[in-house]
Amino acid sequence: MLNQYETVFIATPVLSETQIKEAVQKFKKVITDSEGEIVHEENWGLKKLAYPIQKKSTGFYYMIEFRSPGELIEKLELQYRRDERIIRFLTFRMDKYAVEYAEKKRKQKETEKVKED
Repeated sequence: MLNQYETVFIATPVLSETQIKEAVQKFKKVITDSEGEIVHEENWGLKKLAYPIQKKSTGFYYMIEFRSPGELIEKLELQYRRDERIIRFLTFRMDKYAVEYAEKKRKQKETEKVKED
């Protein structure tokens, strides 16, 4: 039985676009190499932090929604801790209501995008 998780990490703002993509690919690879399946991902971009972290007031936010066995979370979070580009991260298991809500929001965004086009 695979659980569904959502992880958000904040990368340091001094990185280039290429370095951000490199970090994202690294974490996606950790997920897929451990029998995880990426459901959805979003780049939230550079945002102001609520309070300074490591003397930085902004950071690049990235969200990945995925299905995987529970053992993967430990591996993924260890990689976050070891990577000096990551200043904060949060991973949580989504219950059935959170999964339904996320799917509904994605469909809503897609219909809004179609209407704009």
